[in-house]
Amino acid sequence: MTWLPVVDQRYTLAEGPFWDDAQQALYWVDIAGFRALRLHQGELRHWQFNEPVSAFIPTVNDDALVTLASGIYRLDLSSPPHSPRVTLFCVADPVSGNRANEARCDAQGRLWLGSMQNNLDSEGGDLPIERRSGGLFKVDATAGVTHLLSGQGIVNTLLWPASADSLLTADSLDGVIYRYALEPDGALGERTVWAASHERGDPDGSAMDTDGYIWNARWGGNCLIRFAPDGSVDRVIDLPVSHPTSCVFGGPDMTTLFVTSARPSTGALALDGAVLSMETGITGLASHRFAG
Repeated sequence: MTWLPVVDQRYTLAEGPFWDDAQQALYWVDIAGFRALRLHQGELRHWQFNEPVSAFIPTVNDDALVTLASGIYRLDLSSPPHSPRVTLFCVADPVSGNRANEARCDAQGRLWLGSMQNNLDSEGGDLPIERRSGGLFKVDATAGVTHLLSGQGIVNTLLWPASADSLLTADSLDGVIYRYALEPDGALGERTVWAASHERGDPDGSAMDTDGYIWNARWGGNCLIRFAPDGSVDRVIDLPVSHPTSCVFGGPDMTTLFVTSARPSTGALALDGAVLSMETGITGLASHRFAG
């Protein structure tokens, strides 16, 4: 397997890859660099903010949502890199000192957002995590917010198996991926451990293929772990980066896997902080635009 960087740049904390099949474009963010990026037909564009941005998701209205520390905003994609035009859409998490982290849309186009204690200072430097103040929220097309969970550490991975009866989500502080039953009214039901802790790093973001296998980036583990639908380890895929952060399937045939990564301040590998791609021959599930 050969992993290749999609661009030459290295990022402090590249995260949240999103493949827009309609545009054949790759979206991602550099959380600690306060930057949202899009690669389309070989052209790399970026939008610079003054606070952490954890997700960059196009909408059915052809603008995009950006999840900033201060709230969820709509971004005008025609605005210039250093003067992005944004309008506040909603504030999902009202807890002072928190920031958004993981965010994905379900098949209905609703945004699911996990938050955490903000661990970045005004320059993007690391701050210690001292409390489990994060939550999980669901945001609909009209900016209605449903609060689903409290007391979370670092919410990562948001995926829904084909049965649509459960949510798979990780708490990186716990080192496991949980399964929550989805109740008929949309509430979260019983929680069980779906994938146990593993010696190869902590669970970060994930992608799902059409056979229901989960490809999970392992923070600090130099690898992805492909979990079978029952949560058992199917295989370990070594990576040329020390801190992979998330992954997404894309490309013309939905068989290219894109992997984001972070670059540590010391001891970094050559490709740490790169956005990588590899042709897998395995078809992945499409990303969903926000429905509003």
